[in-house]
Amino acid sequence: MIWIVAIVIGYLLGSIPFGLLLTRAAGMGDIRAIGSGNIGATNVLRTGNKGLAAATLLLDGGKGAAAVLLARFVLIPLLGAPANAPSEWVVYLAGLAAFAGHVFPVWLNFKGGKGVATYIGVLLGLNWLVGVVFCGVWLLIAFTRKFSSLAALTASATAPVFAYGLAGTEDSALALAATCGVMTLVLYYRHWANIRRLWDGTEPKIGSEKPKTE
Repeated sequence: MIWIVAIVIGYLLGSIPFGLLLTRAAGMGDIRAIGSGNIGATNVLRTGNKGLAAATLLLDGGKGAAAVLLARFVLIPLLGAPANAPSEWVVYLAGLAAFAGHVFPVWLNFKGGKGVATYIGVLLGLNWLVGVVFCGVWLLIAFTRKFSSLAALTASATAPVFAYGLAGTEDSALALAATCGVMTLVLYYRHWANIRRLWDGTEPKIGSEKPKTE
C-alpha cells in the first residue's frame, strides 16, 4: 500500500502545472502558445515577467521536494516501512513520481515541462548536498556558456556521479545515483530538440530571445 500511495501523491504533486496556472492567473493566456510551448520557468520568462518565472521555478522545484519530504516524514511514519525493502526506497520512488508528473502530466495530455526545476527539488529533498552541486554546475555553465539547455544537460549528466560520491553508504549511493540516472535520461529525452540545436549552432543563448509583447 505504501508504494502505491507514494507514487500517487508524488505524481499528483508533480503534475501541478504551475507555469500554466500562474500565467493564466496573470492574464497572459496559455503559456503553451508562447515561445517553445513549454510550461516551465524558462518559457514563462519569455513573457517578460521575471517575477512569474521565478515563482514558477520555485514552485516547480518545491513540488519535487515536497513529494520526497512527505514520503519520508509522513507516509513512512503513518503507514510503516515497506516489507522486504529499505524504507528509503519509498522516498526515491515518490521523488521519481513527482518528476514524472511534471514531465508527463495527465491533465495536459502528458505534455509537461522539461523537468529541470523539479529534478533540483527532488535532489534537494533526497540529498541537499547533491542538489546544491547540481545548482552549482548549472550556474557555472549558464554563466560561462550562456545556454540554459546546455547547463541543464551538463548538470544532470554529472548528477549521478556526484550522487554516488556524496550519498554515504554504498546502498544509498547506488540508489540515489540510479534515481538521478533515470531522471537524467528523461531530461535528455525532453531536451532532444535543444540538443539538436546545440549541435547545429542554432540554440538561442540566455537573454537573446525577446520577451513576448502584447
